[in-house]
Amino acid sequence: MQSDKNIPDYLTDDFSMYLENMTSLTDPENPELLSIYLSSLFDQLKTTPLLFTGMVDQLAMAITTKIRIDSKNLALVDLSVEPTWADVKAFVGVHADARDCITEMMNHAEQDLKTAVLLIHYYNRYDATPVKPVEDDFDQVDDYASDDFDENY
Repeated sequence: MQSDKNIPDYLTDDFSMYLENMTSLTDPENPELLSIYLSSLFDQLKTTPLLFTGMVDQLAMAITTKIRIDSKNLALVDLSVEPTWADVKAFVGVHADARDCITEMMNHAEQDLKTAVLLIHYYNRYDATPVKPVEDDFDQVDDYASDDFDENY
């Protein structure tokens, strides 16, 4: 199983934008802000399904509450190399009110849809906890206490 802590190279730029957008709209003082924005994006997408073609971070935000991803089983797929939509599609469930919109995207913007689904998958499994530095396995050398110190320098 691959580690979901490592975002594949083909997703890094889009994931970074998606993460930044989602984080900036998550406001503890106004917890409704994100859900209102996501709902507004989906309403726009539902009216014009190809609205976010080429803007996969916005597409991912628009569909994030309208799809369900079986991330547990999708994580078993090797995603280090970009998969096809057929590889990803089996792990995606679509809310009833989004089916027409998602079908339109599958027919005309499959690549963007697949990328958006993968962004959501990685975001849902993303752990923002900072990685602890790895301690060295060797003792720090004290140059002044070592026998190799040259006093005549």
